Amino acid sequence: MRLTRLAGDCPDGNTCPAVFATGEGTVIVQGKRLDDGAMAMLRLGENEYAVEIPIDLLREAVR
Repeated sequence: MRLTRLAGDCPDGNTCPAVFATGEGTVIVQGKRLDDGAMAMLRLGENEYAVEIPIDLLREAVR
């Protein structure tokens, strides 16, 4: 899979929230894991996971 960083910049390039485009027409979001209480409220499927990112990062990604 090819990844292109759309938003998010940090000194080490790995441990900051980020948004990436894939070569398959999808995006990958890197962020902080939610706590169990927040995860329970989302009612995600077994193969789904949610992360939290700053809203400004999302705005940067769609520019």
